[in-house]
Amino acid sequence: MELELQFSSDELSSWADRYGYATPEENARAAATGRKLEEQGYPTLDQLARICEWKTPRSRSHVQKNSDFFAREVTRSCVTSDSERFRIEVLTLLDGVAWPTASVILHFGHPDPYPIIDYRALWSLRVDEPSRYTFDLWSPYVQACRALSKKSGLSMREVDQALWQYSKEKQES
Repeated sequence: MELELQFSSDELSSWADRYGYATPEENARAAATGRKLEEQGYPTLDQLARICEWKTPRSRSHVQKNSDFFAREVTRSCVTSDSERFRIEVLTLLDGVAWPTASVILHFGHPDPYPIIDYRALWSLRVDEPSRYTFDLWSPYVQACRALSKKSGLSMREVDQALWQYSKEKQES
């Protein structure tokens, strides 16, 4: 699968600067919670619910159906695995966590750089919204975003923000 940026990579920084999905405080809270995941090796159930809520507020009650033990074991195995596929797919075992939300957990809480998969970001890379997410979509998306990050010198967070914001402003709803 070939992913192609709809705008010049030289513009990534300016699109990231315009990012407006969440308030700076909400973004900072999600990032701080993600750092705890990275430091501890797993989040508490409340921390996990906060990260997921950042993506979609309605997920909180579903995520809290998981036991602390199950959430800890799933997220710990995600962080310690060397398998890219396992890292994303194991998170979908959690109640309230589908691919987009799993990508948020990886984005904020994994030491390796991961983008957030979202129909907006995909659109910015000339990919139509999928009927379902799969590893065959996820893997090239991650590689494309990592390449953009490396080429531009921007963090994965900035690349993610730029892709989302470009779509927000340019894609017809």
